[in-house]
Amino acid sequence: LQRMLSMAVEVDRSPTCSSRKIADDIFPYILSIPLRSQREALLNTMENQLLRCRLLELLFQHSCDVPTTSSMSLDKILYFLSHSSVLPQFQDETATWQRWDEMLQYLSLLLLSYQSVKLAFPLAEHLRSSISDRMDLIIQKAKPRLQDSDDISQLDIQLKMNDFMNRMQEALGQPFPPQIQEKLFMLQ
Repeated sequence: LQRMLSMAVEVDRSPTCSSRKIADDIFPYILSIPLRSQREALLNTMENQLLRCRLLELLFQHSCDVPTTSSMSLDKILYFLSHSSVLPQFQDETATWQRWDEMLQYLSLLLLSYQSVKLAFPLAEHLRSSISDRMDLIIQKAKPRLQDSDDISQLDIQLKMNDFMNRMQEALGQPFPPQIQEKLFMLQ
């Protein structure tokens, strides 16, 4: 399945467009997956970073009281950090801290996927271009264009993380379990 999804994104002239279409089709099924382990297995094994990034973006848009229309960026990830809540349809018999833990897991996964698509690795930095164009861009050593919303400061990160931890502390009403402390550190 993952290989087929990856190929479906790559065969289009515009991987960004095809990943959006595929993600829009798959998203309702992700919402109906009953167990966290199953949701994580699907998202963690996704071969195409662009598709995974889009699915996670949809997941967080769905969990925001006021969804944003801005394009995917580091600033948007900070927006999700400030405005997302644990997803109501996933609130089953699990403890509250486990739902926050799942949210942190997905935020970290979104950040990693976005970095793979946009910012980090030489071969992956042109994932939004078609395969034929990508090879030309790599040969030319063209760097991807960063958006203004990708330019965030350490202070922005610290303020959003503090707000997020305060919200989580209010919801949990107890010291953070070690798993959450570790994920918060990794995310920051």
